[in-house]
Amino acid sequence: MSSQHNGSLSAEERFRQAFERLKADAPKVLTPGTPVTQNNVAREAGCDPSALKKARFPALIREIQAYSEIHQANVESAAQKTKKRRTANRSIQQRMEDAIKQRDEMASKLISAGRRILELAEENRSLQQRLNEVQPPPARIF
Repeated sequence: MSSQHNGSLSAEERFRQAFERLKADAPKVLTPGTPVTQNNVAREAGCDPSALKKARFPALIREIQAYSEIHQANVESAAQKTKKRRTANRSIQQRMEDAIKQRDEMASKLISAGRRILELAEENRSLQQRLNEVQPPPARIF
């Protein structure tokens, strides 16, 4: 078969070769890492996904579906591993930037709270002074 030109291969042979390339993660048309699905096998074979029909290629479709079901858990776990790796590999620079931002926000809140305390203390002093003018405190008896 390898001596045959791609144009002289039957449609099923082209689909089977595409299926094998996707299983080996060595596609020629699609990007490596593309999941093995019925549509992707057709695309890898250079055909429209509607060309790979169950009515024409029932055995091949069953093989693709069985392979997909068996390897689907591995694909999902690989995606989860990739996400965890990205999270774990978050650069020190990004973490430092986040910490600086948090520090600056907290410093701003602290300054605002300190300013408000001073305003309230001044208001309290002013009100106490007005109260003493209206009603003087009782005299102490010794």
